[in-house]
Amino acid sequence: MQHSTTPGPQHLRALAKANEVRLARAELKRRVLAGELRAAEVILECSWEAESMTVADLLMAQKRWGRTRCRTFLQRVPLSETKTIGSMTERQRRAVAAMLDGSAPTSGTPDRSGRFDRSREAALV
Repeated sequence: MQHSTTPGPQHLRALAKANEVRLARAELKRRVLAGELRAAEVILECSWEAESMTVADLLMAQKRWGRTRCRTFLQRVPLSETKTIGSMTERQRRAVAAMLDGSAPTSGTPDRSGRFDRSREAALV
């Protein structure tokens, strides 16, 4: 992470920092979309670019992941769409990464009420 020590008004430094984070996140999302980087890796490593990114933003950066698939996945964890990657506990990181990589037990489909059987996932999170 580059820290600029340029003098100047605080609001201009804040704008420059926000732009740096925005550009870094855009590059991170491009790499996830291209398959150069797995979402599970981003969650486990929690780089400075991803720290304040929401889990939903990262998940939807993957190919074929829209809002519905993202919501369904996060309901199984359970985790809020607005949860930031930096605020996740180590246990949550490992559980989400394992589910993304397909190594965690999941119930797969909702029951008739539309809910997932979380008895097995609850032990992971």
